[in-house]
Amino acid sequence: MKLIGWGLFAALLATPAFAQNPRYQPDPEWRAPAEAQARENPLAARPELAAGGRKLFIRNCVECHGRDGAGMEKKHSADLQLSLVQQQSDGTLFWKITNGNAKCGMPSFSKLPELQRWQIVLYIRTLKP
Repeated sequence: MKLIGWGLFAALLATPAFAQNPRYQPDPEWRAPAEAQARENPLAARPELAAGGRKLFIRNCVECHGRDGAGMEKKHSADLQLSLVQQQSDGTLFWKITNGNAKCGMPSFSKLPELQRWQIVLYIRTLKP
């Protein structure tokens, strides 16, 4: 019985690893212009709006990045929890959400209203490994 319990426990621990993208490598050519990098999030002083960003993330981003933002290997999507993503400026993340990266399969979300894209940036900031 204990063996089965430990086996189940180990399987549950390993399950998220299958959904993650441990081989994620950023596209070195996908860089926001300096003016976009310097943009500040107009919602930065309102962290409570990240809850709305979460809803938008679930509606628009989960399909590729997973519920926890860890990315999906089969979709080659970014692990948004990684420090190399989290260290990017809000302006950079906003630019990437807005413009997408067709080469890597990231669609543009420019059709979302600007403040909603900023809310998604707020939510991405809450993602932790």
